[in-house]
Amino acid sequence: MTDRFEIFLVATPGLEAPLCAEAQDVGFADAAVVPGGVTLQGGWPEVWRANLMLRGATRVLARIGSFRAFHLAQLDKRSKKFDWGAVLRADMPVRVEVTCKKSKIYHAGAAAQRIEGGLTAAGLTVAPDARMVIKTRIDDNLVTFSVDTSGESLHKRGHKEAVNKAPMRETMAAMILRECGYTEGEPVLDPMCGSGTFVIEAAEMAAGLAPGRTRSFAFEQLASFDANAWAQLKSQAAPEPSDPLQRYHGSDRDAGAIRMSQANAERAGVAEWTDFQMKSIGDITPPDGPAGLVIVNPPYGARIGNKKPLFGLYGAMGAVLKERFKGWRVGIVTSDNALAKATALPFVNPGPTIAHGGLKIRLFRTDPL
Repeated sequence: MTDRFEIFLVATPGLEAPLCAEAQDVGFADAAVVPGGVTLQGGWPEVWRANLMLRGATRVLARIGSFRAFHLAQLDKRSKKFDWGAVLRADMPVRVEVTCKKSKIYHAGAAAQRIEGGLTAAGLTVAPDARMVIKTRIDDNLVTFSVDTSGESLHKRGHKEAVNKAPMRETMAAMILRECGYTEGEPVLDPMCGSGTFVIEAAEMAAGLAPGRTRSFAFEQLASFDANAWAQLKSQAAPEPSDPLQRYHGSDRDAGAIRMSQANAERAGVAEWTDFQMKSIGDITPPDGPAGLVIVNPPYGARIGNKKPLFGLYGAMGAVLKERFKGWRVGIVTSDNALAKATALPFVNPGPTIAHGGLKIRLFRTDPL
């Protein structure tokens, strides 16, 4: 394959635009929004950097080749001619995932068998439980091979062990902070912090810590991997030590949530930047210092069934924020417009719907109160 190819950043549905903006901010100038994510051009060093640096991407796919195929025999022949050895290692098992759309080849299972035959002919081992994945898209008779260079979903930063019942994924939290206009160093308060995701993400962003700094990636098992170049890239991404400012605050009425948040912040290396306290919504007050951002992911009632008690909770939260948090901006994530309205906060137009655990949620945000 060539030194440069298309790289596809998988986005949380509804958060493609902030992911594109983030990619441009970290130096991928040609990043562009497409359905389902963001595309850019680059080589393997760009693949490594995207996995290491991007907070909003769910996965990074390297599109390693494409060709036209109008029937299974043609797919079989061209899969056997494909230069798999340029990308994949013979000692690493691989599995194939296929999707077909608007194509003469319409049976994904039969297509997968032909591609697996090409891999086997190249001396590779195909296994149904292999961690290395070749994602194949057959769209309008164009076959595109992509290798999943991330492995585990990129929301798994590698340092968060404790989570609550309905955790906000780190990738989503980072993009919602961006959508709220969060700037690194600005105070952040989450009064229903759960496992601390918003607070920890904000602190990491302010500290300049690469989100992928403590985890491994699938690309480390590819034929194209250069361990020395990767080590140099990681060292370049490490920030200069700075004096921590405790500007990232979380509270929750549940003592277990506070313990989880503190443990997660410790593992992430941002414990000195963060402060977690056991408090109910009615007891929260602004921390000392300048105004910043209140960000909260309150319960929606979608899984409980009875939303009536939540209207009181949202109303009380809105009253506290309006009374005590003058000058602060507010961001609230919820699946229910009526619940957001119950806060009586002066929201600007809500953002697009975002897919979250089978629900459709939206970000409701204000200008400074």
